Amino acid sequence: MHLLYNSHLHSLLTTHLKRFTTEFFHLAMATTLMKISCALVLLVVYFGLQTSEVEAVTCGQVVGAVAPCLGYLRNGGAPSPQCCNGVRGLRNQARTTADRKTVCNCLKSASSSYRGVSGNYAASLPGKCGVNLPYKISPSTDCNRIQ
Repeated sequence: MHLLYNSHLHSLLTTHLKRFTTEFFHLAMATTLMKISCALVLLVVYFGLQTSEVEAVTCGQVVGAVAPCLGYLRNGGAPSPQCCNGVRGLRNQARTTADRKTVCNCLKSASSSYRGVSGNYAASLPGKCGVNLPYKISPSTDCNRIQ
């Protein structure tokens, strides 16, 4: 009977040990997966914030946005809806002082690069599109003073 009792006790302990080991393993895996998931979420948030801070307006974007305005800038009349959409898009993209200075400098540079662009039409373009810019589009504008 003593041998039978030891055998039964050994079987019982082995079963409980296996169950404990399995539950411990599952708990450890769940904890590890939770930590990995949290780390991934933090990385996604971090890189999401980084890209929004790094984005800046480029001269290529400025020129592309005002390219549909070339007809108006040369001949006057009414700017096209595509032109005004580009002007509005630029205003919305230029959220920082650095972006606004970039847009200003690019507009000045582009206006001197295209033949036949009227300074009066360029200056009136934002108003014609219902956009309020904090500076006048003109070759004489000091872009460094823009805030």
